Amino acid sequence: MTGTVTPSDLYGFAERLTAAERSVLAELVTVLDEQVKPHLNEHWDAATFPDEIRQPLRDLQLMDPPALKAAGEPIRDILTGFRNFELARTDLNVCTYFNAQAGLFRTAVRLGGSAEQVAQLDPKIVDYSLTGVFALTEPDHGSDVAGGLATSARRQQDGSWRINGAKRWIGGAFESDVLATFARDEADGEVKCFLVPREAEGVTLELIRNKASLRIMQNAHITYTDVRVEEADRLQGINSFKDVSRCLRSMRSDVAWMATGAQAGAFEAALRYVRSREQFGRPIAGFQLIQEKLATMLANLTASLGMVVQLTEQQAAGTYKDENSALAKMFTALRLRETVALAREVCGGNGITLDTDVARFHADAEAVYSYEGTHEINALIVGRAVTGVGAFV
Repeated sequence: MTGTVTPSDLYGFAERLTAAERSVLAELVTVLDEQVKPHLNEHWDAATFPDEIRQPLRDLQLMDPPALKAAGEPIRDILTGFRNFELARTDLNVCTYFNAQAGLFRTAVRLGGSAEQVAQLDPKIVDYSLTGVFALTEPDHGSDVAGGLATSARRQQDGSWRINGAKRWIGGAFESDVLATFARDEADGEVKCFLVPREAEGVTLELIRNKASLRIMQNAHITYTDVRVEEADRLQGINSFKDVSRCLRSMRSDVAWMATGAQAGAFEAALRYVRSREQFGRPIAGFQLIQEKLATMLANLTASLGMVVQLTEQQAAGTYKDENSALAKMFTALRLRETVALAREVCGGNGITLDTDVARFHADAEAVYSYEGTHEINALIVGRAVTGVGAFV
């Protein structure tokens, strides 16, 4: 078996990976199973982050895998996709945490920085000597952030900037060195991005409590009060929301992979349960209605995996379209919602406990359904592309 995601990879999509790439994922799966998964349910229940998992994940060097260096192979997008798949197959909190640095922050720098900034910062991001987060969403602006973004940036006479405003739902902010903060330039009304030190004077972080989804992930409400930022810390390639959209287009692909991986995690957890659970004197895995639900879950997962693999291969070939990544995120997140609900169903009452892992996937799917573009916003992006008529208000 060449796939790393059996029994979920029914059509063998992972066969596109090289032997070196599969070894990277095999090592990741081992670390996730042995050093990450044992901590998850306890910390999900307590709404705390397991500090024990940070170093094992960093030690894997997933952004620049040693196994690929040894094989003389490049880091392909398909490996990055399956990396997100495997992380999410274990837990969406862990995948979201990892991608705050490796996906969101790194994407902002690589797509938004000048050549000099990328050359200087990207190696530090890869080895975690510089950590950061992507701070776009605001308390009053999520879906309408393109036109409604209210955090402001004012250029000072000495060339520096003053940032005022607030951001919300920023995961990983509490341990980051810098906050990649998107603010509207008061002079020209365009959105720009600033690497704001987390400990800068005027920056205040507040933990968002009472969440019913992604409870392990520590999300921050950030307030900026006259925060000074130097021009050298402005990402030079982000000068309008069109530039921000380039980042979002790439990150929606990552989230589609995450939604697909979480389907695999929920399906496999449900499959384990029904094989061991007995009712009426035999395992419920042999009940017709249970098998129908399992088949639907696997169909959802397989269709989602086929979509994200094709999307990733298109993008690797240079074809980037907003509607393509929007369609993938919309579809996979919707299928995730159905798949985790079916997983919960086949586990019966035990499906609402963390013991089966299904309840964690069931609750966390709701956050994935909403972030990186809601179902409705992504549908409108696709609708605009296919009709030529924008329906945004």
